[in-house]
Amino acid sequence: MAHEKNRAQKPKWVIQKERDRRAGAADTVWLFGIHAVRDALQNPMRERLRLVVTKNAHDRLADAIAASGMTPEMSDPRKFAAPIDAQSVHQGAALEVKPLDWGNLSELCAPRGQASCVILLDRVTDPHNVGAILRSAEVFGARAVIGPLRHSAPETGALAKTASGALERQPYLRVKNLATTMLTLQEMGYALIGLDGEAEVTLADATRDRNGPVALVLGAEGPGLREKTKETCDMLVKIDAAGAFGSLNVSNAAAVALYQVQTTR
Repeated sequence: MAHEKNRAQKPKWVIQKERDRRAGAADTVWLFGIHAVRDALQNPMRERLRLVVTKNAHDRLADAIAASGMTPEMSDPRKFAAPIDAQSVHQGAALEVKPLDWGNLSELCAPRGQASCVILLDRVTDPHNVGAILRSAEVFGARAVIGPLRHSAPETGALAKTASGALERQPYLRVKNLATTMLTLQEMGYALIGLDGEAEVTLADATRDRNGPVALVLGAEGPGLREKTKETCDMLVKIDAAGAFGSLNVSNAAAVALYQVQTTR
């Protein structure tokens, strides 16, 4: 009640200013860690706003800072000035940026006669899993990693640090409706292959001699793929395990699936 009373006593312009500040903060991302910050400084697609570094981090990033044209803010390592979680392993470097805009799905994922591959994530919200998937997607040449705008991991410092630079190079799209995006990819010629531990067909069998575009669809650990997502897939497959019991987390499953698809091309 006291909070509501204080809010009611504030002038409208003050309330609007607070709203604008919160909205502005939500439109930016703080990246941290030497690798993540260096790659963002070197990425011409990045809109960079503020760089905070310690003396040691500045020395390690000197070439990238100079090339970026930014003027860094020097900070005491014992009281790091960037507004990030105190538990973050920032290594003395933090960079405020605007989220990347990778452009149009149809243009970005157009097969153009190639054996293209994309990753679709159904409600994978853990930034560490998504960061690891972005690394694998870059290594194995995926066109994009795609997740729903809601119930997926947004760009964050933790995601970028786990991706170890891949966030700057590997397209990561968040779309309004995953099922609609899946249908668009089907129209573009992609075969939608969903990973499901209960499936009867193995991934190896499903991808053998398959040379067309492939979209690998993975769900969150535990709940897996939603029913609507399963229904939209062209087929459901499993990663064959050596023993009677065995499972992979979603980032490991993505790496195995990408490798499998690549080796069958």
